[in-house]
Amino acid sequence: MTDAEAMKAALEQARLAAEGGEVPIGAVVVYNDVIIAHAQNCVIRHVDPTAHAEMIALRTAAKALSNYRLAGCTLYVTLEPCAMCAGAMIHARLDKLVFAAADPKAGACGSVLSVLNHPQLNHQMWVERGICAEESAELLRGFFRERR
Repeated sequence: MTDAEAMKAALEQARLAAEGGEVPIGAVVVYNDVIIAHAQNCVIRHVDPTAHAEMIALRTAAKALSNYRLAGCTLYVTLEPCAMCAGAMIHARLDKLVFAAADPKAGACGSVLSVLNHPQLNHQMWVERGICAEESAELLRGFFRERR
């Protein structure tokens, strides 16, 4: 499975989030070239500030592997993760993060903060940015345009 294919699956989750009235962010976790978890933002529907797409995808992947450590997994998400999600990714020991659009307001993977790969932390992961970035950014812009 290519990065673009996995990100397209995350974008589909983002579209579903928007249809449900949520900020359109989607995520998938890939292990051995297979999507083992998919998720979308559910903070409003679940009345849960931690129900970000990334957090739900990590929980689902951990259950799928029967292990809270997600070694060998890649998380694909349509928007740069926040500090909460980045911290969870470190604790899960992900191998790789791929995100589409940067988040200049709350991104914790280089835009506002650099939580991942901090030299004092005991886990490092590969980070790739920009896969399907424009498509993700346009989905977000369109969502917020309709809200105003």
